[in-house]
Amino acid sequence: MSDAEAAFSSWIGTTELLEDDLSPAQAHAAAATLDDATTMINGNATLPPLWHWFYFLPRAPQSKLSSDGHPERGGFLPPIPYPRRMFAGARLTFHHAMILGRPAQRKGEIRNIVQKSGRSGNLAFVTVGYQFYQQGILCLDEEQDIVYREPGPPVPAPVPAELPPVPEGAWTRTVTPDPRLLFRFSALTFNAHRIHYDRPYAINEEGYPGLVVHGPLTAVLLLELVRHTTNRRITGFSFRGQAPLFDLAPFRLVATPEAERVMLEAQGPDGKVALSAVAELG
Repeated sequence: MSDAEAAFSSWIGTTELLEDDLSPAQAHAAAATLDDATTMINGNATLPPLWHWFYFLPRAPQSKLSSDGHPERGGFLPPIPYPRRMFAGARLTFHHAMILGRPAQRKGEIRNIVQKSGRSGNLAFVTVGYQFYQQGILCLDEEQDIVYREPGPPVPAPVPAELPPVPEGAWTRTVTPDPRLLFRFSALTFNAHRIHYDRPYAINEEGYPGLVVHGPLTAVLLLELVRHTTNRRITGFSFRGQAPLFDLAPFRLVATPEAERVMLEAQGPDGKVALSAVAELG
């Protein structure tokens, strides 16, 4: 174990318990943001897969936000000193659908912290586990990968290229991200990270060519494509971010169905995979 890992090892096993009443009002806001006019939302409706990300939100006081918009380090998440933070991937198992308008609980735990050195400098990988309960029943297991890194060189804008052929039988959708969508998703998730809505900050401070599309937004859009195309129950989902997307050009969602799962990709305007995912079907 490195000295840096030893310094943060005491955070492993740290737990957190949050409660939420799963108000239908938040689901209505999510549906509006996603342009979803078909999902039934009332006090007895079930919460669609991944929409739990719109609940159990961090509510750090304004005075406790860092200059980048993230809450100050050292609460539930460890005080990793590297300034760049990314939600890099997750693995989820959906056991039972949660019901809107009923209290639910989220139990969180820091499961692992690993330090590494990469081409862009030092990195820290924090694995966070979450379990969601409603009326004492386990509804959802989730494990998230949070990556912290040192500042790197500026990220170039993607060079538009011809997109690869779509597999036969695949479902597709083209998404045009713009500041309105990114701002609304930031508001929906109470996420003040400035790279998603403050263009001068994103370009001049963090070295991006434009506003950054939220990784969770891309993941939600991919799973929404599955949910609105098949009647089968979604039992699991995993994703991994591979490259950022920006509000500079449309990107394409591709869903390729197999017997018991759907293989998913979000392809940037340069034709490269920005986020890959798998949806498991019941």
